[in-house]
Amino acid sequence: MDDVRAYLRGLGTDALVDLVTDHAQQDERLQRRLLLEAAKKGPTGPDVATYRASIDHAVEIRGFVDYRSSYQYARGIEDTIEAIERLLKDRHATAVIDLTEYALNAVERALGSVDDSDGHLGDILRHLQDIHLAACKQAKPDPEALARRLFEWELRTDWDTFFGAVDTYAAVLGQKGLAIYRRLAEAEWAGVPPLDAGVDDRDKYGRRFRITHIMETLARRAGDVEAIVAVKKRDLSLPYGYLQIAETYRDAGKHDASLEWAERGMKAFPQRQDPRLREFLAAEYHGRGRHDEAMALVWAAFAARPILDEYRNLKQHADRIDRWAVWREKALERLREEIARRKREGQKDRSGLFGRPDHSELVRVLLWERNVEAAWREAVAGGCTNDLWLELAAKREKSHPEEVLPIYQRQIEPTLARTNNDAYRAAVALLRKVHALLRQLGREVEFGPYLESVRARFKMKRNFVKLLDRARWA
Repeated sequence: MDDVRAYLRGLGTDALVDLVTDHAQQDERLQRRLLLEAAKKGPTGPDVATYRASIDHAVEIRGFVDYRSSYQYARGIEDTIEAIERLLKDRHATAVIDLTEYALNAVERALGSVDDSDGHLGDILRHLQDIHLAACKQAKPDPEALARRLFEWELRTDWDTFFGAVDTYAAVLGQKGLAIYRRLAEAEWAGVPPLDAGVDDRDKYGRRFRITHIMETLARRAGDVEAIVAVKKRDLSLPYGYLQIAETYRDAGKHDASLEWAERGMKAFPQRQDPRLREFLAAEYHGRGRHDEAMALVWAAFAARPILDEYRNLKQHADRIDRWAVWREKALERLREEIARRKREGQKDRSGLFGRPDHSELVRVLLWERNVEAAWREAVAGGCTNDLWLELAAKREKSHPEEVLPIYQRQIEPTLARTNNDAYRAAVALLRKVHALLRQLGREVEFGPYLESVRARFKMKRNFVKLLDRARWA
């Protein structure tokens, strides 16, 4: 390349121009860059029309951009955006504001026709917004006009463009711009209907969500707790709405109001409780020394769903008042009641649609308590899921190899039933366990015939047989 450089230095200007332009005819990215660099040097500033045409050309889609093509497609757009960003460095901020808004519109329209699983276009939207903000800080555009554009965009977009603009652009908008933003928001908010328990809104996660966020942001910036609560009161369709209000009052140090709203939320949804609201209220009761009420809430949750997660939560609350021994016995009794109920219902329902009733949840609880022997007894008495049998086996194989051996042998068939290479490797791992246990028991001579019986039984699973052929058992 040193020779090439020396050659190029010897060419005249016209010859160099011809060389570069000839190459640009064959290289679209180079051509676009040269066009934009030339458009930047206009006598009255950048030629905005050329930049817009470049945006249109880069974003244009014929058909659909699939996953494999999305990176290259996005890279073409990014080339143009980088050229726009260079305008900002040359102090052409007003043109950059116009061009970034034009590009944002174009990319938003294109998103519906692109597989953007890797988020390339999402990154482009964020990059454009960063450039737009920097341009606004440099150009200081009319704050009222900017406020109107930002508000309308934030309200209509499906892509979070300018989401949270009140905070992001506060310094640029100033008092005049923020006043316009608030006036526009309040006018939109006036048409948003309140939602009570069980009432829904088809636009709840669209335009309604966005105006709600805007109103909350304005209230938060004003430091007005009651204004924040007034916004949140507009949607009490779910228990979480009550929790948000309770948390808002708590954070503001208004603890009585916080407790009142948490209790109201529990009463409003007696059959549809939110565990987050229940935990909040239980913590409030504990903090006031009302431990019986806290435990009644937590117990009701466990009694309705006697599973390990609720059991752990019950222990956490009982430990706060040093009463776990009492609550543990009650919880284990409830677990056994649930097992008995499921067995009774299982006898009536012979279809098997709801699974085979067994002692799995009790086994799971006892294993969490590290009471392996008690868990083993429950599994033997009432059965449990395959994963629990394997966990029990792993914990008892050194001390009780004779009892564990049949477990590993029983798991080979259901493992192979999954019919994939991962399952086949898992089955070989189980066979290694069987081999190790037989050797531990002094019965290694049994492994050869057993292995051949497995091979013969599953000979149609060729990939599994290949793994057996490659395995070393010594």
